[in-house]
Amino acid sequence: MRRVLEPLLATGDFDETVPDDDVLYAIDLGLVTHGARGLEVANPIYREVIPRQLTAMTQLGLESRISPTWFVASDGRLDLRKLLSAFQELFRENAESWLERFQYREAGPQLLMQAFLQRIVNGGGSVAREYGLGTGRTDLLLTWHYPGGKQKVVIELKLLHRSLERTIADGLKQTANYLDRTGTAEGHLVVFDRTPGKPWDEKVFVREEREGERVILVWGM
Repeated sequence: MRRVLEPLLATGDFDETVPDDDVLYAIDLGLVTHGARGLEVANPIYREVIPRQLTAMTQLGLESRISPTWFVASDGRLDLRKLLSAFQELFRENAESWLERFQYREAGPQLLMQAFLQRIVNGGGSVAREYGLGTGRTDLLLTWHYPGGKQKVVIELKLLHRSLERTIADGLKQTANYLDRTGTAEGHLVVFDRTPGKPWDEKVFVREEREGERVILVWGM
């Protein structure tokens, strides 16, 4: 099931090297179906539940390493700059050992980020997921409840396939569009660079960009 589901959840693409029997089994179980653009996760509920199950052990491992309270500001809101900076550091230090757990390694970065966020918001909020079929991206809407209000943050996850600047330009447009659709003010774009042999100092960065009237933080990993 991992061979079938991980590529769909990470990029929206079907991995054609997966054995036919595995695909048919996933269809028979009702986990995936044939949609307008090919094979896809069957319904919104599965798009929420399956990533949690695929990363259940990773979330358990994170429990001893991070605490949600580290990222809660004095007003009760989540400090997303601090939170994403912490993930960036953890990812740099542990990426290879973490990614070995996934049969489809390209899915690893996005699923790891989702596991990290799930660990943070458990009990205090939620993470809604949308998967851009064939775009190599995942749209996340983090909702956090705090005394007197509700905080919503868009986090766009994108895999680097072409040039960095082209990936960021496309990602900024997609992030801004998702911000508009969800009526959210705060947005972050996370770009995962899996280029073999590329130094981490070249992959890791944070910078502020504008897309129209919106300010979006871009995180390189």
